[in-house]
Amino acid sequence: MTRLLLRGFEIRKGYLDNAVQSRLIDALRPLLKSAPLFRPVTPSGKVMSVRMTSAGDLGWVMDKAGYRYQGQHPGGMNWPKIPELVLAIWQDLVSPERAPDCCLINYYGKDAKMGLHQDKDEADFSWPVLSVSLGDDALFRIGNTTRGGKTESIWLNSGDVVIMGGPARLTYHGVDRIRPGSSRLLPKGGRINLTMRVAT
Repeated sequence: MTRLLLRGFEIRKGYLDNAVQSRLIDALRPLLKSAPLFRPVTPSGKVMSVRMTSAGDLGWVMDKAGYRYQGQHPGGMNWPKIPELVLAIWQDLVSPERAPDCCLINYYGKDAKMGLHQDKDEADFSWPVLSVSLGDDALFRIGNTTRGGKTESIWLNSGDVVIMGGPARLTYHGVDRIRPGSSRLLPKGGRINLTMRVAT
């Protein structure tokens, strides 16, 4: 494992070995059946290329009413619990005492991307956002705490973990593109990104 610091983001390259990655995918399968992936629509009416769902007490959603955390899936069911194997990553890298309220699950197909954005719907920014990459490589872009200015990019590979906290907690970041076929973890390809947050 290699530890990198890029604009205040701590990047643990190769934090999860292949066996743990496979176990994580197995743990996510029943969760995705009980709370299926959906394609959100932004308040402006744009349909996102990323599909998502959540686990935990709260899930993050967006629609024409805005961006928010809520206690139920848009389909009306409660969010499933965060798998213990996922929580173990948080406990190891962030805190064994305070669990995340939400684990947002994003699925990126071969043409999906995520524009530069801040994670700012949480009540307490003193807790980091912890991001886990599974599957195909993603070109991750890191900007600044305000829009504009120079950015830097890094390829995130399956098993990499990013800790976004401290002074960089509100730094803009996004995913420019996916490198299809770069991983065999997911049978149909693509990338799953787990982001754990303390929302309350």
